[in-house]
Amino acid sequence: MQLLTTLRLLTVFIYIFITTRATFAQTKAEKIDALVRQYVSNRQFNGSILVADKGKVILKKGYGMANMEWNIPNTASTKFRLGSITKQFTSMLIMQLVEQGKLKLDGKITDYLPDYPKATGSKITIHHLLTHTSGIPSYTSFPKFFETMSRDPYTPDAFVKKFSDLPLEFEPGSRFSYDNSGYFLLGVIIEKVTGKPYADVLKEAIFDPLAMKDTGYDLAGPIISKRASGYEKRSEGYVNAPYLDMSIPYAAGSLYSTVEDLYHWDQALYTDKLLADSASKTTMYTPFLNHYAYGWGVGNIAVGQLKDSLLLIEHSGGINGFNTLISRIPADKRLVVLLNNTGGAPLSAIRKNILSILYNQPVEPSKKPIAELLRKSVLTESADVSRQKFKIWRGGKAYSLDESEMNTVGYELMSDGKLNEAMTVLALNAEAFPASSNVYDSRGEAYMKLGNKAAAIQDYKKSVELDPKNTNGYIKLKELGVAVAVPNDVLTTADTTTLQTYVGTYQLAPTFSIAITRESDHLYGQATGQPRFELFSESKNKFYLKVVEAKITFVTNEQGGVDQLILHQNGQDMPGKRVR
Repeated sequence: MQLLTTLRLLTVFIYIFITTRATFAQTKAEKIDALVRQYVSNRQFNGSILVADKGKVILKKGYGMANMEWNIPNTASTKFRLGSITKQFTSMLIMQLVEQGKLKLDGKITDYLPDYPKATGSKITIHHLLTHTSGIPSYTSFPKFFETMSRDPYTPDAFVKKFSDLPLEFEPGSRFSYDNSGYFLLGVIIEKVTGKPYADVLKEAIFDPLAMKDTGYDLAGPIISKRASGYEKRSEGYVNAPYLDMSIPYAAGSLYSTVEDLYHWDQALYTDKLLADSASKTTMYTPFLNHYAYGWGVGNIAVGQLKDSLLLIEHSGGINGFNTLISRIPADKRLVVLLNNTGGAPLSAIRKNILSILYNQPVEPSKKPIAELLRKSVLTESADVSRQKFKIWRGGKAYSLDESEMNTVGYELMSDGKLNEAMTVLALNAEAFPASSNVYDSRGEAYMKLGNKAAAIQDYKKSVELDPKNTNGYIKLKELGVAVAVPNDVLTTADTTTLQTYVGTYQLAPTFSIAITRESDHLYGQATGQPRFELFSESKNKFYLKVVEAKITFVTNEQGGVDQLILHQNGQDMPGKRVR
């Protein structure tokens, strides 16, 4: 009798233990799902996610649309372009060939590509290419790359000639500069050594052994089931992403995959299925410069208020209409995969919050951008109603107000010819940020377009009063016939010499840089994997963009040279060191 009672109690205990454990895991999944749905409702995520905890999948789900024109939803099996996540697969192929004795990490480019210029190819190693330390200029940073090159098909050998004769930006191994050209070359070397196309080697060496049936080289021609379309976000909705010929990203960014396949990839990296030698694995994950290893960023991160930092191995990707992120915490076999097909999603912030949930830390939830709500309001309701709603939104904790986002909406409305609606937005922005020079500069432009010269002059005067270095304000006042003294240190549109000092490449993260170029008296910025946009002068060293919510400040050193920029976007100030 006592034994029976004991068994019953044990059964109840086991049931409670299993139920409690399942509920705990489900609670984490539910929290993550609620978090992501909040980003989706705020138009900050549209894609698929997978989260694994201690090697086990606790959430895999699609959000939003894979194809907006046919209302086809994203699912866990939707295929997305990966962008630079491709690089970790390229580096794996290289390490496999090293294990097979077909390549050497200290081997030179010319050892495998005899026709490559010996002046540079004889001193650049495979290791340099893998770690972005070769000094070869990255082809995606070429002036007008997206306008003049990205739509045309190339063979790998033909495209290499686009950058192989260029001088190096620095001595190989001495500096880090994110370089798609280097990984393109690795693909060509793989083909030369194996005698097979890069896509075939990937399939035979990685995809087939791991049963990654939903991963491959994303060419436009083949019919690929469940392939997501790429979009770019606008205030009023979305537009189709510009075409990119996928022969261009090649071994630097050509693959497509699903969150499920990337989970299989993650799990295989803990085994000997792909690399048998433990030393090879150690080498692959050992960071060189700027925390970059072989196709992975490797470093410690803090999660919430945890006492100890965690080793994070991750890589992001960005390609027309898509941005992606795969993040691994090896110590706890935790994995976060985020694949987005509307470009520009704040994936690092989402990943940060997901890790906070996994480690039972506080979360910083997404907030609804007031600028987008206001845009919808001014297009469908009276100015008075929009003002009333704006006041309510500003007082709510679930909403975020950003000056740059408001400014962008105002300019988009102006470009669409909706001047009265634009004026409502820009006027509210000026009321919300009365100490900002830029809000008056922008509203002044709207007044000019509306033909209200007196109001425009008043706003531009206020703008230069708040910021005496606001170049655009002086230019507009001159156009309006107002004589005003311009400080000697203020940049004018004719000062191309000063603009030229800003030209270069600035690295903000291991996988993210901004290339600054100049054409006559116009300055342009192009971020990794993004189109080029014009920068408009706000002062001698401060510029703003009209098509995205961002500003750029160039920082000079004691010698007067420009050695970094600061990107102001999404409420963050992100410094970027000049690397070229």
